[in-house]
Amino acid sequence: MAEPAPVPVAGSLWRDADFVKFWSAETLSLVGAQVSLVAIPLLAVTTLSATPFEMGAVTAAQTAPFLLFTLLAGVWVDRVRRLPLLRAANFGRAVVYGVIPLAIVLDVMNIGLLGVLVFVGATLTVVFDLAYQSYLPSLVGRDHLIDANGRLEGSRSFAQAAGPGLGGLLVGVLTAPIAIVVDAATYLVSAATLLTVRHKEPTPEPEPGPQTSLLTQIGRGVRLAVSNTYLRALGAEAATYNLFNQMLWAVLILFLSRSLHLSALTIGIALSAEGVGALLGSTVAARLSRRHGLGRTLIASIIVANLAPLLIPAAGGGPVAAAVIVGLALFVNGAGLSIYAIQAISVRQAAVSSDVLGRTNAGYRFAVTGAAAIGALIGGALGGWIGLRATMLIGGLGTLAAIWFVVRSPIPQLRDLTELEPESATAETQAATAAGDQR
Repeated sequence: MAEPAPVPVAGSLWRDADFVKFWSAETLSLVGAQVSLVAIPLLAVTTLSATPFEMGAVTAAQTAPFLLFTLLAGVWVDRVRRLPLLRAANFGRAVVYGVIPLAIVLDVMNIGLLGVLVFVGATLTVVFDLAYQSYLPSLVGRDHLIDANGRLEGSRSFAQAAGPGLGGLLVGVLTAPIAIVVDAATYLVSAATLLTVRHKEPTPEPEPGPQTSLLTQIGRGVRLAVSNTYLRALGAEAATYNLFNQMLWAVLILFLSRSLHLSALTIGIALSAEGVGALLGSTVAARLSRRHGLGRTLIASIIVANLAPLLIPAAGGGPVAAAVIVGLALFVNGAGLSIYAIQAISVRQAAVSSDVLGRTNAGYRFAVTGAAAIGALIGGALGGWIGLRATMLIGGLGTLAAIWFVVRSPIPQLRDLTELEPESATAETQAATAAGDQR
């Protein structure tokens, strides 16, 4: 399938009205998602008096769709136009989260219903996330991908830094149900903003050859993600990093509280440093890439990001000194990860064509999410077996191994995205069809 011609952008992306609308809508969605991460658990605790088991069930409902539906959603995203999906997903999330306070007012809310609504909302988030990453290349074009991803990563960093605090403030001042009303309103405004985007997105063409099963179509995207040198390196790095990084994060709060004796306020301030670092990184990522080259910037940023967490298990010397060390480590980690993520996402978007972008993104997300879940379980088990500090040290050292996958790939030699030739599942289908005709 031919790649759609992007809307020309003169100079800055801020002069592209459609991108500004898209960026504004995505920023609202991200803030809404971060508010709900705080407001919904607090609602379960304060309004529904949830037990620990029920809290676990609600938390599982927020994360399970990312493992259950990501691969299926990737096929769907490749079959239809992405912008209508983005609009529908946000309208859907506005309705789902709007039902929660309504059910409380009607006195019909319980943990079971809350879990179902959270599960549906998270499923819509899966669709939205895949659709937005697949839609962006057609909106801004390859020449502006790094700049566009930098703007969007900046929004994500801002949401991660401000969203939880905003959610806690709304719950404290207005109560949890009202906070969720605000959350639903952000999705509604975001969806309405997306309705004003005028960019003409072509309808995806069906793949040539006989109709294939859903599993076959999923397999094409996964095979392309594995066979493509760039995607394989980035996917292996991300899965390895998440496996070991989640081992560290699984016991981080316990370590800060019980081993370093930091107060809840101090822990919150230290953790917010990661979001501040990520926000700073997002503002300089594109500039660094243009000055030093995409590959070199990517490698340097991931080395810095992966070294920083090793400072955390070394923290000590009293609560003040420990908090400073932890905050510095998370700040540097956040900045490095933000710069790296912007380059890596741009490479993934440029390395494959639009007809299979949803499926390759889905395969990537599935592997990364699965590795994170496994890492968290291992970290929790190791924390009780060998201790918190030792577990964090193993997690930090393990993330360094992730760098090997990228260093050994052609990525370090990349100067910019124009050196990448997009691969397509269509070529694979045509080759398979031709081989069948010859037989």
